[in-house]
This record gives sequence, structure tokens and C-alpha cells, in this order.
Amino acid sequence: MNSLDDKERILKNFDTLVSHGQQTARRDALQIAEAGIRGADPGVGTYNQVKLEGELLYVGDKVFNLKEIEHIYVVGAGKGSYPIAEALEDILGDLITEGIVVVKKGETRRLKHIEIYEAGHPIPDEDSVAGARKILKVVEKAGEKDLVFAAITGGSSSLVTLPADGITLKEMQDLTDLLLKCGAVIREINIVRKHLCQMKGGRLVAYIQPAEAVTLTLDTAPEGMPWPDMSLPDPSTFQDAIDVLDYYDLLEKVAPSIKNYIMEGRNRPELETVKTLEGMRTTIFSVGDPVGACEAAAKCATELGYNSVILSSTIEGEAKDVGICFAGIAKEIVNYKRPLSPPCALISGGETTVTIGEECGKGGPNQELVLAFAQKFKSSAEVVCVSVDTDGTDGPTEIAGGIVDSLTQERAEELGVDIDYAIKNHNSSPALTKLKDALVTGHTGTNVMNLRVLLIR
Repeated sequence: MNSLDDKERILKNFDTLVSHGQQTARRDALQIAEAGIRGADPGVGTYNQVKLEGELLYVGDKVFNLKEIEHIYVVGAGKGSYPIAEALEDILGDLITEGIVVVKKGETRRLKHIEIYEAGHPIPDEDSVAGARKILKVVEKAGEKDLVFAAITGGSSSLVTLPADGITLKEMQDLTDLLLKCGAVIREINIVRKHLCQMKGGRLVAYIQPAEAVTLTLDTAPEGMPWPDMSLPDPSTFQDAIDVLDYYDLLEKVAPSIKNYIMEGRNRPELETVKTLEGMRTTIFSVGDPVGACEAAAKCATELGYNSVILSSTIEGEAKDVGICFAGIAKEIVNYKRPLSPPCALISGGETTVTIGEECGKGGPNQELVLAFAQKFKSSAEVVCVSVDTDGTDGPTEIAGGIVDSLTQERAEELGVDIDYAIKNHNSSPALTKLKDALVTGHTGTNVMNLRVLLIR
């Protein structure tokens, strides 16, 4: 029996995923992963941060007297922005004058006081530009006695795009595609994108002035990179953007208009992103983060009887290399009972990447990671590796991630699945689908990068 009703499951294909292989270990690992995703629910975090008591509105450690506020606006973008907007509408109701939140296409839910507008991800589209203009139209109305909530989460860099003068959407789309395939990590990708977009790099807060800006966000910032970049000052420069493109040999592959703009930007300070918010009325509050997801997963693992440890909430690197590393850790635990003794669960977060070569099939970093693990790990022990993108979308697919166990290699051979081919050709989705090991969640309502569970029974 499942410990949760089907309607409470995040994984839509849970029963299929536990119908083969190391079934008990799979069931536990997936339950732990689901607990981790729930632990980063931005809606719950918003209720914790925002409270209305009579004429007083509490947001974190700030207090607003509603008698002194003329209008409340809500804007936002990101794959976790809908639950924040939903919670704000539930708390504030008719107090909201107007709102617009840009979400990933496929979000069917709607709100009464806040428009939900769908746009493209991970490649921006025409709706990304239209969504950006809609946000600007709302914040331009905000005056000195107004309050603007900004719900900004991961994915906003694609969902809201307003190309700089002289740069077309098609050129931004091609640039994004190049950046996603070259192996650059998200902070490097955003260094380039924010210098080519009129919404990013702290500009949203600047547009909101002189109103009070309150940003509610999922804190997914790798060390040294402020997030969300539409609401915080940007330490990077045009030269940094040039360096990223140069490092990945993209400087001569991007559109001439993009190259010319960033080259010119080095000598035109007025084109730079916002470097300080000094003098602006703005605060930011976290309503969820990778640490919370990892802690919730670890708590669930402990409750299920496993020795649990959080390896790190900020692991980055090439997906297949991380998968190989995890296989080595699993072997050490199985053979030598270190650094933990079974039964144990090792939890980690962060965001891995995939460097695309000439051959590119269909897949994503979480899917490639688990296949690399399966390729290197074969044992009679009950060992399971789960890797999932907490937003429900791994790479440019509708698959959230994958699950493998110590029997996966054997099953792959029986089913005619060539794991080595799938990894080398970045074609992990068909392989995992045939193995019935592809995780399917749909929109989860959060986005705190990746979550991994390595379980040894």
C-alpha cells in the first residue's frame, strides 16, 4: 500500500516506477524525493512570510499600515511564481489592485485578481516579450504610496525577455540555445542574458520605484550570484558576458548584433545592469530554497528508518560525471560501510549541466545523471539513485528526471536499451522511457534546481 493517496502524489507514474527492479528501495527513494519537492513549496513559504491582521500587513520583518497604502500590485515570473501569487491573492483578496504573473506554458490554473500569462521556457518566445511588456505596464502605474509584490523564481530569465535595442527575439532564442548546449552553468548563462535584456539585472526594482518593492523568491543562488536577478543588483559586467561567450567559443557564433552590443556596452556605463539599490525602496524575502528541499527529504528518510545525510545543496558539474561519482560513493558504502552504514540515504541539491556535442537526442541532466550511475553500478545490493528537477521539467523535455537501481543494467540488456549510446548521444529520455524509469510530475509549482536521492538498503 502507498503511504499517500494517488491524488497526493507528485509523481504521476509512481506505480509504474515501483513495479519493477528493487521495488521496496524504489518506493522509499521516490517517497523521499516527493517529500523534498514539497519542502520547497513557495506557497507555504509565502503564507509563512505574509500575514494580514486588520489594517496591518506583515511581510517578514516589515510592517505596512494599509491606511498609508493606496494600491497593491502583484507582478512576477518563474516556474514557482504561481503558488506565490495564489497565496498572495488568498491573503490580500480585493486589496490587490492589479497583477500579472508570467508562468511556463501548460499552467492551466487561473486567479481572480492576478492575470496568469503563459510564456516559453527554456527558450523565450513571443509571449515572453509580451509578458515582459505586461509587467512593465503594471509597474509603471505604481506611485510613491503604492506597494508592489514581485514573485520572481527560477525560469524567469526565459519567461520574461525584453531584448535590448537592435536585438531581435530570434537572435535571443538562438543565443539561449547555444548557451544551453555548450555546458555553461546557469550563472554563466544569466551573466550573458541579463546584459541583453531590459528587464534583468535589477532593472525591475528600478522600474517599480518610487513605489515600495517587495520581492518574494525561491532562493536558488549559487555562491556569488544574486538571485533573482530582476530584483537584485548585478555584480557582473559586459566584460564578464564577453568572457563567458569567449570561453565557450560562442563569440563568433552569436548574431553580429549581440556581439556588437556587448562589445559596445563595455564603454557605455548607461547600458550596464543595476549595480546598487541604494536609495531604492526594496526588500527581498525567501519563500523556499534547496536547503529546505534537502532537509525535508532527509527528514523523510530518517522517518523511514534510514541513516540520512545531506551531502550538499549546491552540487554543480557535468551530469554524467556526477552520476559516476555517486556510483563510486554507493560502491564504498556497499563494500566498506563508509561514510555511512546501510540502510542509508544521501541527499543532495544543486544543478548539473550537459555539454552537447554534434550528436544530440532528447534528454536532460537529471536523466543523464542516473543513466551514468546505472552504467557504473551493478550489484546484488538494494541501491537506488533518483535525480529530479524540482520544477518537473528536466532539460527541454516533459520528463522530470529518472530513477535507476542495481538491476537497471541487467534490465537494459534484456530490453535492448544501450545505456552507453544514450549517454554519448545525450538521448536519455527514450532510454528511460523504455525502461519505465522516467519520472513524470507535470508542473510542481516550485523550482529549487535539482534534488537527488541515493538510497542503500
